[in-house]
Amino acid sequence: MIQPIIDSRVIDKVQHLLNGVKSIAITCHLSPDGDAIGSTLALCHVLRRLGKDANVVTPDMMPRSLLFLPDVRSVISFTQQEARARKIIEAAQLIFCLDFNALHRIDKLGQLVMANPCPRVLIDHHVDPEPMFDVMISFPDASSTCELVYRVLMQMQLLKLVDRWAAQCLLTGMMTDTGNFAYNCEDPDLYEIQASLMRRKVGRQWLYNMAMNTFSADSMRLQGYAMDQKMKLYPEQHASLIVLTADELKRYNYKRGDSEGLVNKPLAIPGVEWSVFMREDPEYVKVSCRSVGDFAVNDICTKYFNGGGHVNAAGGEFYGTLDQAVATFEQLLLELFPNVPVNNETATNNEI
Repeated sequence: MIQPIIDSRVIDKVQHLLNGVKSIAITCHLSPDGDAIGSTLALCHVLRRLGKDANVVTPDMMPRSLLFLPDVRSVISFTQQEARARKIIEAAQLIFCLDFNALHRIDKLGQLVMANPCPRVLIDHHVDPEPMFDVMISFPDASSTCELVYRVLMQMQLLKLVDRWAAQCLLTGMMTDTGNFAYNCEDPDLYEIQASLMRRKVGRQWLYNMAMNTFSADSMRLQGYAMDQKMKLYPEQHASLIVLTADELKRYNYKRGDSEGLVNKPLAIPGVEWSVFMREDPEYVKVSCRSVGDFAVNDICTKYFNGGGHVNAAGGEFYGTLDQAVATFEQLLLELFPNVPVNNETATNNEI
């Protein structure tokens, strides 16, 4: 039996807010991933079945790897449809903020969200949320925001409205945020939630293949190039670093999502305990970190890269040049391992 973990008073407050409104906006973080899109679409679908005028507005475009999700074409990207996005946020009587904990994580959309005086409800699993929400459902130990959305709907007795479409969205987010249940997945309740979603005939194997095992030819070539030519190992620090420049991304016709999962690959090398991937985007350097064991990459992303996340999976953005981002990483190595020289090598062996 899945245990309720959200305070019943919080659930009652969310229910009260829902009862008094018609127009609802749902948003998520910049560069939305499977958990962000899965949780927002699932909640939107359920709210529409409740008779609400609900819409998902994202700060920017989602990766093409998620275009298989149900009703994904209804998502409104601020960077692509600014006028429509503004209208929805400004008219909202209630705003759900999913899978982010700080205003900068929604970029320019944050100004619109803060300008609307309506209540804001946070549903998130990142540490230290900013005090900008009227209701906070924040559980950093949760596997994903999709898990938390399921729990909210369960405690509001709305699971009857979670049909196959909503279930596919929720399970996609849970799979992608746990590496198909490889990390952040120690809670036995998580598997009962998965079983509940599978009973709605989601097609789990199909979902896995679409969300985590489908790549374009350009993406495969890009990732192969990154592993062969760009992966550096830091043997003394048990670390790896992959850096891709804007020119390299252009060479392989990069589309958002093409580098998904790349940061995880070096962890398969014996001796590598944490992996960092840096990608040169137009406005910042995107940083992704993964680790094994007790090595906390969320602390690294919070302190050095304007981000955060979980102990073994985190990310952020660096506002500077790519060279400065790499220099920050190597300075980080000196701080973490003060008595160890920072030497790197292009990976040519199976171990470090």
